[in-house]
Amino acid sequence: MVGDMKRRSLIKATPALTFPFLLPSKVWADPPSKKLAHASIGVGGMQGGSDMGAIFASGLVEMVALCDVDSGHLNAAAAAHPNAQKFQDWRELLEKVGDKIDSVNIALPDHMHASIALAAIAKKKHVYCQKPLAHTVWEARQMKLAAKAAGVVTQMGNQIQSDSTYRTAVKMIRDGVIGKIKEVRCWCNSSFSHPGRPEGEDPIPEGFKWDNWLGVAPARPFKNGVYHPVQWRGWQDFGGGTLGDFCCHIMDTPFKALDLTAPLSIVGDSPKEWAENPKINREVWPVWESVTYEFPGTAFTADKTIKLTWSDNAKRPSTEGVPLDEGRELPPSGSLFIGETGVMLLPHVARAQLLPYAADRAYKPTLVPGDPQQHYTKFAQTCLGLEGAETTSNFNYAAPLAETGLLGLIAVRFPGQKLQWNAETLEFANHPEATAMIKPKFRENWGH
Repeated sequence: MVGDMKRRSLIKATPALTFPFLLPSKVWADPPSKKLAHASIGVGGMQGGSDMGAIFASGLVEMVALCDVDSGHLNAAAAAHPNAQKFQDWRELLEKVGDKIDSVNIALPDHMHASIALAAIAKKKHVYCQKPLAHTVWEARQMKLAAKAAGVVTQMGNQIQSDSTYRTAVKMIRDGVIGKIKEVRCWCNSSFSHPGRPEGEDPIPEGFKWDNWLGVAPARPFKNGVYHPVQWRGWQDFGGGTLGDFCCHIMDTPFKALDLTAPLSIVGDSPKEWAENPKINREVWPVWESVTYEFPGTAFTADKTIKLTWSDNAKRPSTEGVPLDEGRELPPSGSLFIGETGVMLLPHVARAQLLPYAADRAYKPTLVPGDPQQHYTKFAQTCLGLEGAETTSNFNYAAPLAETGLLGLIAVRFPGQKLQWNAETLEFANHPEATAMIKPKFRENWGH
């Protein structure tokens, strides 16, 4: 959880350099002097509390409504925003105060992102949505299309993108410090998994709306300490494991620096005991994953295609061709950029380094200013139509990044099989069973 911990320690307002992406020309009808009327959906835990606080810290929003299925979280948030209306059902919030708000932020388990975002976008509300944007490839694509059609401002919550370390790394790659890129290796030392669904059922805590928490997911009994508040990431019905949690942080710099879009093919790998056990391989995520993507080449890559690999937990990236000094090891999480003329190591939320370290000592990078708080502030500024403001992880950019991670989660279910991806038709040309996992199945009366 390094990325989320970093978020808490880096909330401070400093100037930021933005990277332009396509945004609607008209995003706000009222004078910029007006504050943004905002609703926070999901206000507890590390994500909800910090997102709500960071958006409010911009000084540009008025908290009109708060929503959380857990009354404890809701009441704690309301203590800081006593004038905001409280709800435990996001549908009721949109129905009752939808005409009084301009924007929402969504900080709930992954499986609920798309339903809420699409409903808000349909009401022409600007949306800040936590990574990994959606729970399935189809949902991510619908969010991108809906936002574009509605002309609303959007931002995905991979706020580390706005940190100076990552922005400087993007500039180094684009400036050709190590030549054009031949290969990228990304990894993360975290793991989100469970041994399987527990038996039995526990009483639902007072003030907790379990059915609302389940939302679009299939019904299941409540168990204390198994799903809520943070254990949901390892369950396939609710989260995306390590790849789902971290891909939009760690893969973001390769995407932005290299102008990556959709992969051409994906090959996944996972533990044999997980892949061959149907009791758990459709229930929980494996303790480790590795995925190899092939992307079309760009102006910043050495060849017509480029390989990007992902590995997590026990699986570590290859150090072949990496000039590590003797006795040095790779950091717990990060990316390696293998270039024509050198190698760059980008530890997770730390300064990029040229390898070997002697080369790094001789290089003086031009630092790009930035701060994660600006990720939130830029969202509010853009919604208000302030001159020069634009979001850097709007859904037009964020959806392909999120889709890439979600495609990897499909590939690890079919270890060793090369899946040929058609991004236009949302199909695997050679694998109908994998294609069937692109679109979600919703619980009755909860779909979108």
